[in-house]
Amino acid sequence: MCILLLLFGLKKQIILETISHIDTEFFLFLNGINSPTWDIIFGWITSKTSWIPLYVLLLTMIAFKYKWKTILIGIFIGLLFVLADQISVQLFKNVFERLRPCHNPEIASIVHTLGRCGGQFGFVSSHASNSFALAIFTGLLLRNHYRFIFPLIVFWAVLVSYSRIYVGVHYPADVLGGAILGTIVAIFVYYLMKFINKRFNLKIELI
Repeated sequence: MCILLLLFGLKKQIILETISHIDTEFFLFLNGINSPTWDIIFGWITSKTSWIPLYVLLLTMIAFKYKWKTILIGIFIGLLFVLADQISVQLFKNVFERLRPCHNPEIASIVHTLGRCGGQFGFVSSHASNSFALAIFTGLLLRNHYRFIFPLIVFWAVLVSYSRIYVGVHYPADVLGGAILGTIVAIFVYYLMKFINKRFNLKIELI
């Protein structure tokens, strides 16, 4: 029995190391595709402040359709960001403690970065988590009013998430994990809003 457990442990370790190796090689490939022009573009894309006009536009679109109920929806959007951001940090980054590629001594010297590397740990990407949380939530909220919104907002989330690989602060698995987490949080908050809306008769017209 002990031998079987030992073999299982070794097999599990080998699998994890293989996945990590593939993730690292894929990161180096993607991160290696860079140029001065793309540096400017992705440096802008990865900046949180660059997308303030988009956030204002989304809020305007919500307000146009939901009027004063936008205030109620705003409470759930606030909850959305708190959950997506804090879960990505407290339950993932601080638990798995996986070094960002730009902090990894084995590859840091060959990682293409654009200045600041960020915190020490990178799994999962909070940028990806927050972006996908907002994209999926607003997509669900507005999909019946603006048919083009879902694919466009998801494309935006993918672009922001990929930018984290380009600037050297996250592995592909960090980004994928963040995207999955953000999607789960968005669906949870959306259906929580639907439940509360029905339970307390808030009269928010949700699909």
